[in-house]
Amino acid sequence: MRAVLLGPPGAGKGTQAVKLVEKYGVPQISTGDIFRANIKQGTELGKKAQEYMNKGELVPDSLVVDLVKDRLQQDDCKNGYLLDGFPRTIFQAEELDKFLAEQGHKLDAVINFQVGHDTLIERLTGRRICKKCGAGYHIVGMPPKVEGICDKCGGELEQRKDDTVETAENRIVVYNESTKPLIEYYEKSGALKNFNAEQDHMVVFKEIVEAIG
Repeated sequence: MRAVLLGPPGAGKGTQAVKLVEKYGVPQISTGDIFRANIKQGTELGKKAQEYMNKGELVPDSLVVDLVKDRLQQDDCKNGYLLDGFPRTIFQAEELDKFLAEQGHKLDAVINFQVGHDTLIERLTGRRICKKCGAGYHIVGMPPKVEGICDKCGGELEQRKDDTVETAENRIVVYNESTKPLIEYYEKSGALKNFNAEQDHMVVFKEIVEAIG
């Protein structure tokens, strides 16, 4: 299976990725992981990426593509992979298609998670973290037994600064603006498969498996 995950923050991509990796026995690949691995190993590509990051600049599309192509040629990707966070631009999508064609492959699916705005805000702002032990909760999805108190250690639960409504709204706007062209691109190619991610996560997973085969 060779697939791309698309979906706004809070859509449940992480939950589904874990299930899909286990089901199909392929690695989940994110650009963040690739950057960290190359920088840690001191590869030439990693050094180039580090230069841009040290300056606070975005890593150029062409370098991101080179890093991803290098990763996709490693042994654990022979039977496929799940791309998360790549491609982010039309250029990256086109380069991925070229790379796949050279390898005699194509994407099996671009899995697009669709979630309403209000649901996303609820999910993104409902997270609570224990100040003492770091345990995570969600006021709707996984609430503590006693409101505001950690089940494990009795510590106080807090909302992180990056989980506020304002931050969540901004993340959604940025995502929508950046991925709309990608959704249109993959719709034209016929690879895009839409899923209602407001459903129970097991229902979503079952639908994905049925669609991919």
